[in-house]
Amino acid sequence: MKIEYILYFLILFPFLSAVLLAFVKGTARKIVTFSSSALIIGAAVSFTAIWAARGSTTLSLLQDTHIIDYIMIAGEIFLMALVCVLSVKWKKYYAGLLSVVQTVAIIWFELSGSKSIKGFEPAAQYHIYIDFLSVVMILIIAVVGTLITVFAVGYMKDYHNKLHTQFKDRTKFFFAMMYTFIGAMFGLVMSSNLNWMYFFWEITSVVSFLMIGYSRTPKAIDNCFRALWMNLLGGCGFCAAILWLGFKFSISDLQALIASKSSAALVPPILLLAFAALTKSAQLPFSRWLLGAMVAPTPSSALLHSATMVKAGVYLLLRLAPQLNGNYAGYMVALIGGFTFLITSMLAITVTDGKKLLAYSTISNLGLITACSGVGSSETVWAGISLMIFHAVSKSLLFQTVGAIENTTGSRDIEKMHGLIIRQPKLALTLVIGIAGMFLAPFGMLVSKWAALKSFIDTDNKTVGIILVIFICFGSATTLFYWAKWLLKAIAVIPKESREPDCSGRSEWFSLYTHAALMLILCFAFPFVSKYVISPYVERIFNIANPLLSDGNMIIMIFMVIMVFVVPTLVGIFNSKISYDKSTVYINGVGKKDMYFTDSMGEDKRMYLAGWYLDDIFSKKKLWNLSLIISATLIVVYTVLAIGGAL
Repeated sequence: MKIEYILYFLILFPFLSAVLLAFVKGTARKIVTFSSSALIIGAAVSFTAIWAARGSTTLSLLQDTHIIDYIMIAGEIFLMALVCVLSVKWKKYYAGLLSVVQTVAIIWFELSGSKSIKGFEPAAQYHIYIDFLSVVMILIIAVVGTLITVFAVGYMKDYHNKLHTQFKDRTKFFFAMMYTFIGAMFGLVMSSNLNWMYFFWEITSVVSFLMIGYSRTPKAIDNCFRALWMNLLGGCGFCAAILWLGFKFSISDLQALIASKSSAALVPPILLLAFAALTKSAQLPFSRWLLGAMVAPTPSSALLHSATMVKAGVYLLLRLAPQLNGNYAGYMVALIGGFTFLITSMLAITVTDGKKLLAYSTISNLGLITACSGVGSSETVWAGISLMIFHAVSKSLLFQTVGAIENTTGSRDIEKMHGLIIRQPKLALTLVIGIAGMFLAPFGMLVSKWAALKSFIDTDNKTVGIILVIFICFGSATTLFYWAKWLLKAIAVIPKESREPDCSGRSEWFSLYTHAALMLILCFAFPFVSKYVISPYVERIFNIANPLLSDGNMIIMIFMVIMVFVVPTLVGIFNSKISYDKSTVYINGVGKKDMYFTDSMGEDKRMYLAGWYLDDIFSKKKLWNLSLIISATLIVVYTVLAIGGAL
């Protein structure tokens, strides 16, 4: 089979699966979901193997696409009509207005505006472009994305039968949207033509909107329209960038834009594209839409709002990184990303809802990737891609685990996960692996943060560099605080706790265990992923020959991996041969056995270790509005400077 046919399959097949899933249920749904997942993963892995065997670095496809272009125009009109109808139905007219403005502008440009630009359609223009970064994204979407749909088969049954019996069962619609989204993401990361990328970009925005509003409660409706208008606002920025690049530079191709000689005149459209990416990746001041998206069922939170959709924004920023280096657009992106990383990691300390904490953490980590993209050096792009890979797997695992915990225990409150290692040891294991992947050595998140910190120090603009170093240092400290607090809460051993029944189905455990295995495999394989996947992309983009992770560092990382497993094993063996005298924990009262005590009022109580949430320091009331003002001001100031420099 030709390699290009596999790519076409990856884009088109998920849409076919979505159509089938819109009509089937029960056993048929399982068959379609499992087989679709297997076929998509198989196709992605096969493509990667063929790509590696060929020694490819880039692949360009599809020049004459007039029929496809007209199909996409029809799709854009359909999306606009759908948004307008739902906006009128729920009386959220602003969303419909934003959709009409950008859709009319982009359709006019595609049908007539571009024809007035001499030389706008160069003969060598290709609409699909594949390189190492594309391959990374294809694997993330195929493996992580479809495994989440496998998890959803069992989860959605419990969601309606146990947790939310009051909601109308719209599971057919749910699965159809998930596979529509997967197809759109494949199209987005393979597209080089900006109009194509914009089309798939808007599909992901509309699907996200529909998924957040799944339950159709007043809260869900408000949150889904907030997500829609913020992403449509970014879509307007994307549309404006396409028009600006077309009329002023005769550019309609992302690779042509990246290869263009940097100039002050090119900064405004790049800034507009970066603005679209900031909204998609929920950076301040647009973070609230992702927090509101947590009302959706957990699989959609894992797929759309953590593992893949929000990666579309940082994916675009990583593509644009060479053009962001050392200009106003780059400074804006770097500072917004770093500021978001710090503020949302502080806010994460104050929440007890596990899903909300994951939402804050997602925004925070996306902020770090955004900051890396804004600096735009070879080291930061390397760090950004590394962070993206580990974050996708780890966050998908964590969201699914929290969803399984909620289905099993009836709560996702972190305080109620005390002693989870005794009550639900298998879920505690996947939770521990997911959390460890986010902040412990030798997982790649920590190594990538180190690389980002070093590159921030070395950046040419010392003022921006110092600010980013402050952001990453304090943000990493607060990140350690909330992850360690949750981790220790889950593994705390409580006397007389007993194992509870596990209600997670086989499909859920298959996805959880596979994600956990991928997390551990990445831990061991990260030096090789860096050497053979990430570094070749960075070296080609920045025209450098020095590997960013040397052979010496690879040996050190492998040694760290071994020690992470060897040291605890040796300590366990050593401690098993030592006897300790057991004593009652001292409490301010009359101590009893098994963590009980009599307080000053003569009442028997059980000792309970609660988390520390620092509400008096990092409360949303104190930080949120101020952070919105600061981030919005940064965007406005740098936009004015960029436009002023171009005129």
